[in-house]
Amino acid sequence: MTDTAECKPEPVEQESEERDDAHLDDIEEGAGCTEIWEHLAEQREE
Repeated sequence: MTDTAECKPEPVEQESEERDDAHLDDIEEGAGCTEIWEHLAEQREE
């Protein structure tokens, strides 16, 4: 037996309703706070 935890993430189910974070779908994976803030600011201007 090992002391490391097993990592088996559960698959994310797609819901028919829009997700709470759907407004962030077009932001790159790993984006930081500044990139997210800029993206949201651009959406507000439109």
